[in-house]
Amino acid sequence: MSRNPHAGRRRSRAGVTLIEVLIAMTLLSLLSVGILIAMEVGLSAFGKTDTKLMDNRRSAGAERILEQELEGMVPVVAPCGIGPKSTGTNLAFFEGEAQVMRLVSTFSLHGAWRGQPQILELFTIPGEEGAGVRLVVNEIPYIGPATAGQLCLGQQPDPVTGLSTLHFAPVEARPNSFVLADKLAYCRFSYLTPSPQPNQPPRWLPTWTQPGWPLAVRVQMAPLEPDRSRVQPISVTAPVNFHRAPEIQYGDF
Repeated sequence: MSRNPHAGRRRSRAGVTLIEVLIAMTLLSLLSVGILIAMEVGLSAFGKTDTKLMDNRRSAGAERILEQELEGMVPVVAPCGIGPKSTGTNLAFFEGEAQVMRLVSTFSLHGAWRGQPQILELFTIPGEEGAGVRLVVNEIPYIGPATAGQLCLGQQPDPVTGLSTLHFAPVEARPNSFVLADKLAYCRFSYLTPSPQPNQPPRWLPTWTQPGWPLAVRVQMAPLEPDRSRVQPISVTAPVNFHRAPEIQYGDF
């Protein structure tokens, strides 16, 4: 029986060479790196999109909350100036400054329209690291006119106009203060009042010094860094849907 002298030689040539293994490993490494880069880019894009969506939802939700808080304003007449040196005069409970606003609203952050009325303190504070401002709100449960009267210090003459105006206790940020809007270039409040001249349109005032309540309230905001790809803070205007004389005694509050 004869043997084939080339059989062992063919058998020894079966398999792959070291160069082929190195080439395969290199290609596999490049493919793995490409997949990892693609995953990193995709996750980064997903994170940025999710952040923008959350910011847009937060901005739109804050504007909706602000509108509902203003639309739920209640005409509370409180004994202003309760204390050892107070007269306890019943006056319309409403503070309207350029950076501070106090009112009673039937809308709250926790209970929405179903919750207990709240005394709202809307005001601005410096932003993070002093950049821009923030619009924040404090909620104080409204139990009755006496609760609101404790925040009102009484009437004092205005140093500019000389007219008697209401003065309130200063507002301050608390651990439970809610940030309605952040990274704002500015945030200002203004108040609509009838014109003193007949047949003239109402006018907006930067501060409210008149008795009673304004016809409407406007909150003007602008972003610190405008970005067209995101929902930007806008001005919110809410009408005051009641007409009540503070000097008339009512039996509801």
